[in-house]
Amino acid sequence: MENNRINYTQVVWEITRLLQEAESLEDALRTSLGEVVKAVGAEAGTIWSYNISGDKRIYPSFWIGGADLTGLSLAAGEGIAGAVVQSGKTTVVKDCQKDPRWAGRFDEATGFVTRSMVCVPLANKYEVIGCIQIINKKDGTLYNDEDVSLCENLAMLSAIAIDENGLNLGFAEEKKSIISLRNVTKTFGSGETQVQILKGVNLDVREGEFLVILGESGCGKSTMLNIIGGMDQLTTGQFLFDGKDYSHLDENSLTMYRRNSVGFIFQAYNLMPTLTAEENLNFIGELCEKPMDASEALKSVGLLQRKNNYPSQMSGGQQQRVSIARALIKKPRLILADEPTAALDYETSIEVLTVLENVIKAGTTLLMVTHNEEIAKMANRVIRMKGGVVAEVIVNRHPASAKELVW
Repeated sequence: MENNRINYTQVVWEITRLLQEAESLEDALRTSLGEVVKAVGAEAGTIWSYNISGDKRIYPSFWIGGADLTGLSLAAGEGIAGAVVQSGKTTVVKDCQKDPRWAGRFDEATGFVTRSMVCVPLANKYEVIGCIQIINKKDGTLYNDEDVSLCENLAMLSAIAIDENGLNLGFAEEKKSIISLRNVTKTFGSGETQVQILKGVNLDVREGEFLVILGESGCGKSTMLNIIGGMDQLTTGQFLFDGKDYSHLDENSLTMYRRNSVGFIFQAYNLMPTLTAEENLNFIGELCEKPMDASEALKSVGLLQRKNNYPSQMSGGQQQRVSIARALIKKPRLILADEPTAALDYETSIEVLTVLENVIKAGTTLLMVTHNEEIAKMANRVIRMKGGVVAEVIVNRHPASAKELVW
């Protein structure tokens, strides 16, 4: 216990420093939440904000862990978090599934199983403005007094920082899900050579959003993208596209899905070297229903004047913009991009990202796998994967423009 107290004191000092020195209070709050989740050995954590002057509901502002809470909310008094906001009192729950206050629909919606939690009010001098939830000890033990005290310190320091900086945590806009993954696993090989890459992924992708997927090599990013793109099939779990189950489609059905609903942008461009830019687009356009005109697609990426050039006659950035036009010619609901700027220099990357920025503004949903964390600043949401699962979901309330990025 003594070691715990020393460790927790260090965590409190670190949170204090983060909140006092941070250029972005949102980043500091998110990092501070992560510090507490890590210190107490929890699976997940959430900071909820209370829409006092509006609909009197609470909305998740930041969360860490496998539950994607985008678009979910509670009425004041509803669920454990809503009850804490209403009462202003810290609550420790040993078994959420047996607690009559627990809003079990969250587990159903996210695929995440909530067992135990600490929930503390987030209050300024005048009123409760939200609450902080720390969920599930990884080792299965229950939260003790030191854990609760650390959570209350986080809430106190966060409330002071919010008051001093005038931060509006905001309330997430509810959007329709175009993709839903539930408990998705993917295993390669068999017997002694069997390797499980995805170990229970739960994720929703919202209509019209830009979602960036981060994570170390081998964490499952590209495997998940391949399943969403219909280029590979999951082992177990469920994959829904626009409400339809695509978990175990036959190859012909997957081909039609890829052809008509998904556009692809690859790191290596994958243009046919013996075809001009226009011919590369027309080749794809002939395979899908009601394609965009090739000249229109090239014009949208600023390359109409290059329509008669072969890939070898274009720079890397121009080739990548042609590959974006090739994705657009399908008029897809969804575009998947796997490290689209990895082979490009900074200036060319910004040119390509500016084109993608315009694609998103036009209403297309974009998922991008990247190792470049600076690009994540453009996203509406950032998913961080670790060890085959979604470890963190970050909502970015103020996405940067491509031209604001620096690396």
